[in-house]
Amino acid sequence: MTEKKKTGFEALAKSSLVPQEQMLEVRKRRHTFFLGLPREVSLQENRISLTPDAVALLVNNGHDVWVETKAGLGSKFTDKDYSEAGAKIVYSPQEVYQADVILKIEPPTMEEIELMHSGQTLISALQLGHLKVECLQALLKRKVTALAYEFIEDKVGGMPIIRAMSEIAGSTVMLIASEYLSTGNNGKGIILGGITGVPPTKVVIIGAGTVAEYGARAALGLGADVQIFDNHIYKLRRIKHLLGMQIYTSTIDTITLSDTLKTADVVIGALRAEKGKARHVITEEMVSQMKPDSLIIDLSIDQGGCVETSEITDLGRPVFRKHDVIHYCVPNVASRVAHTATNALSNIFTPTILRAAEEGGVEAMIFSHKWFMKGVYTYKGGLTNEHVARKFGLKYKNIELLMAARF
Repeated sequence: MTEKKKTGFEALAKSSLVPQEQMLEVRKRRHTFFLGLPREVSLQENRISLTPDAVALLVNNGHDVWVETKAGLGSKFTDKDYSEAGAKIVYSPQEVYQADVILKIEPPTMEEIELMHSGQTLISALQLGHLKVECLQALLKRKVTALAYEFIEDKVGGMPIIRAMSEIAGSTVMLIASEYLSTGNNGKGIILGGITGVPPTKVVIIGAGTVAEYGARAALGLGADVQIFDNHIYKLRRIKHLLGMQIYTSTIDTITLSDTLKTADVVIGALRAEKGKARHVITEEMVSQMKPDSLIIDLSIDQGGCVETSEITDLGRPVFRKHDVIHYCVPNVASRVAHTATNALSNIFTPTILRAAEEGGVEAMIFSHKWFMKGVYTYKGGLTNEHVARKFGLKYKNIELLMAARF
């Protein structure tokens, strides 16, 4: 009897082949946050990180939000507004700093750092130009994961919070200039702009970024003569395109800049620090040759300033005179319009928090998104920002290498 020929299926069934294992994507567990919004104590800061509407959205998504009493008053938000949005109102810094994530505007003071605990996350400004090594070491000792919102980027490499605050500063700066050019504030007694038959006000802007764009647009709209200086040709070309007109632009040449400042009525310092280092492109000698009662508004002061004679001031005492030139050097200019600024900040923080919750928490967010990771400057007791480390001569850990080791 002849043997029946085996089919291919029978041969396969008797073989030793086994299906290969394959890794399946594990669904990330949604994280809930315990957020604390403390009342600002430094530099007459009026802003707060989240509006009541944003708090309501976060609470409805399962997050706990504690707000220190009167934290929103500077932005015209009451405790009742936050309470009705679902936040818990607490009555001391000790209580609000129990939160796992602290959202604030100004850098923390030593007193505030003493209230923090290990494993806590802090999101605030850093203001590298005025950072004290004692505060940095205290954060490291407490093993706080700290993010500077001026370092946080978006997916396309922009800096959303800096952009928003720069738009506000640029739109506000000409209002400030008009205020201190007036006779009522012992200024030059001239109008910002120009009228028929009278030479226009001369406005010089150092830097060609967002502040310059919005400030120049306001000044040009009033009829002022605007000149912009920057060492990046592409920025000068871009700002001319954005403004839609041919305006005077120049690289920062010492002789040209010095001659220009001698006839300037208003000088706006809007130059961002590069690689963490501020540049004093306007020297004291240049300032001494400016016209009496002319005005310098140094918006770069939070990073050390771009004018050698600049000294940090606050909203209570915003100006001083040096070489008979008025200096306005308030680092938190956006706090003058705190309600608008708080809405702008909240529009950025709220979706970021919701995204971090979907990712599984702040740590997961840091290691999943490089644009968010760039905001980190201390992580679990280690310094992770190169520019901060160089400023103080400290050792640092590359957080991207930590990420590689983590996986």
